[in-house]
Amino acid sequence: MGKRMAREKRVRQPHKDALRRRLNRIVGQVQGIARMVEEDRYCVDVLVQFSAVKAALNQVSLQLIEDHTKGCVRRAIEVGDKGDETIEELMGVLKKLAK
Repeated sequence: MGKRMAREKRVRQPHKDALRRRLNRIVGQVQGIARMVEEDRYCVDVLVQFSAVKAALNQVSLQLIEDHTKGCVRRAIEVGDKGDETIEELMGVLKKLAK
């Protein structure tokens, strides 16, 4: 039940507009990759675009990690409210992202 509750939490994203803009660009890039595949474009060109999408997703992830650490994790530690749980949750997500 703990994991489910964590997913139901809502927080104010301090960089919401910038994240949305980045995500919209990523969506456009992925749609462009789909067109490239449909058009039988050169494999290396497609792979270069995959690399760009991956880098963009990594940047979004890093921003979210920073915001989460500076917001939710800091708050949980400061108020003594499940600080260890919050750190463990963050570490679990970082491990998944590192795969």
